[in-house]
Amino acid sequence: MNFLELARKRKSVRKYLPKAVPREVLLRCLEAARISPSACNSQPWRFIVVDDIGQKNRLSEAAFSGIYSMNAFAGTAPVLIVVVSERSSFAAALGSCFRGTRYSLIDIGIAGEHFVLQAAEEGLGTCWLGWFDEKKVKRVLGLPGSTKIDIILSAGYPVESDGVEHKRKPLEQVAQFLIEAPVTKDGGASSGEGES
Repeated sequence: MNFLELARKRKSVRKYLPKAVPREVLLRCLEAARISPSACNSQPWRFIVVDDIGQKNRLSEAAFSGIYSMNAFAGTAPVLIVVVSERSSFAAALGSCFRGTRYSLIDIGIAGEHFVLQAAEEGLGTCWLGWFDEKKVKRVLGLPGSTKIDIILSAGYPVESDGVEHKRKPLEQVAQFLIEAPVTKDGGASSGEGES
């Protein structure tokens, strides 16, 4: 399978088979996340894998109840991966401050996507979850209140596809090629209008 085929294969899965995921499969997914790039190589992430059924059920109940119940489907997944934001390196944090861009979130997004693409390669389905009760998740996992959790990933073997295709915008709506404009005598780019 080439990369585009793999990227097209990856879908957000909301229905999982009650089948355990072997640790070696999860370890390959975690390795894919571990080797992902990050700003100034700061690697500001930690992955807490919850695959024990009792622990997973407690975590799911805490994370996805009440106003967060729209994501209760994640409780049917045999694995939940809690992505903890770690402190960025000084250089990455300084760059974030100057640019007004939270590079650590970009880094976590890249690492998470490496995880889910490897999961797709392994035949797993995944779903990114950003809507959950963070305080209760920290309580269940015994994490300090200062810990930041931005994402939970659900993972497991998917129920057969429902055949629903998630529409994507056409390429011409999301990408463009910058065409080089001729340079004028004063060094500026020409608009091409009104010149002879």
